[in-house]
Amino acid sequence: MILFFGILAVGLLYVAYSIYSDVDATGTRVTSYLPYILLIVALLIALGFEFVNGFHDTANAVATVIYTHSLPAEFAVMWSGLFNFLGVLTSTGAVAFGIVSLLPVELILQVGSSAGFAMVFALLIAAILWNLSTWYFGLPASSSHTLIGSIIGVGVANALMRGRDGTSGVDWGKATEIGYALLLSPLVGFVCAASLLLLLKVIIKNPALYAAPEGNKAPPIWIRGLLILTCTGVSFAHGSNDGQKGMGLIMLILIGTVPTAYALNRALPESQVAQFAKVSDAASKVVAAKGAGHAIIGDPRPVVTQYVTSHHISEGTYPLLSVLVKDVGDQVAKYGSLNKVPAEVVGNTRNDMYLTSEAIRFLMKDKENDLNKDEVATLNAYKGGLDNATKFIPTWVKVAVAIALGLGTMIGWKRIVVTVGEKIGKTHLTYAQGASAELVAAATIGAADMFGLPVSTTHVLSSGVAGSMAANGSGLQVATIRNMLMAWVLTLPVAILLSGTLYVIFSRIF
Repeated sequence: MILFFGILAVGLLYVAYSIYSDVDATGTRVTSYLPYILLIVALLIALGFEFVNGFHDTANAVATVIYTHSLPAEFAVMWSGLFNFLGVLTSTGAVAFGIVSLLPVELILQVGSSAGFAMVFALLIAAILWNLSTWYFGLPASSSHTLIGSIIGVGVANALMRGRDGTSGVDWGKATEIGYALLLSPLVGFVCAASLLLLLKVIIKNPALYAAPEGNKAPPIWIRGLLILTCTGVSFAHGSNDGQKGMGLIMLILIGTVPTAYALNRALPESQVAQFAKVSDAASKVVAAKGAGHAIIGDPRPVVTQYVTSHHISEGTYPLLSVLVKDVGDQVAKYGSLNKVPAEVVGNTRNDMYLTSEAIRFLMKDKENDLNKDEVATLNAYKGGLDNATKFIPTWVKVAVAIALGLGTMIGWKRIVVTVGEKIGKTHLTYAQGASAELVAAATIGAADMFGLPVSTTHVLSSGVAGSMAANGSGLQVATIRNMLMAWVLTLPVAILLSGTLYVIFSRIF
């Protein structure tokens, strides 16, 4: 407990000092402490989500090593916490911004407004409440599933409050892509773990691998090493994937409350900024060529925002997007470095960059545009430059999330560990079953991280255990499988309803 609270205190001090240093480096004068109070509250809620995520999902990594007596329970959760921590620190950030792109673009552009704060608080609190509920009943439900449901709920509620069709509040293309990942990952876990166990039986004939532990006796050293290795892999993969979900939301909070320090990547070297100007000019010509013959004058932002929201190309989409692309390039060229963008315009420059990046993303996905390879390469290079400037994660954010997730894994683990270890199959978990389930889970999550897709560690691991039990002929406990399926089915609708309701309430309060 002394170690736990010591790390917690050091982490909070580090976060406070990092924010102070970043804001001070911009030369910003503090005229009101209200944004910083909101920032602290929002950060605590976001880090609280990662903390809950930690102890909710600890069972994914440690259930097998505990039930095979490979590691003592207390040491196992600390070991898992350490590698969750390292997984977060080495993550790419792709999953973080994949989650953020599900949010309504108008709320992202106005994240510092009352609606923006209502959005962040609603989706985080809804996710925390559902995670705590399923943890209390020992159900291995998915934190990823919960967070995505919360995001969809906010998007639908926001659209309905603005008098639009509720389906227009979410990027359903991205939601479908993530939905497939969440839907298929349990099936992959079940089938691959079952197949791996059967393959092990063919290759390795040692009966000790397929036996249940005898009393509290530790397994043979080579089996023990394998199980600890798989536990380490799942912990690391869980940190690298699940830790990113909080990172993206923390960046939204920072952009909304302290845009001068976090709206743009001020650490970007001037050489990249100079290269961006050239790519921007080339991208503007590509888009302008698509809109040839439509000379439309006016502010391009409303039309481009409408396109990103509806994905419907109007007469003015191409020419006005071309104007916005050129305007963004001119803004960057004017200052020569993102570090030199004045505080009073940094938020607007960031919004223009983000809006343009999203429009280019949808433009390249639209098959009607008939873009050739050179045009796609030009737009991809341009979008990459925009994303480097706006989609970045400071080191201290990674450290803060890593500490929250790592500490979370060290408490509250027993409820779901018991479910995974004792209540899925009718017999005790064998060494081979534990190793098969965890090898598949680590590989699946690692692959999803490479493609920037959030998957459910919980679903992959628990379905892997079920698959290994089925392949071994051990039998499954129908009541547990039924409860897990109910949690899986109910998570999305409950999270959508809960976050949508909270968003409406918080919108009125703020």
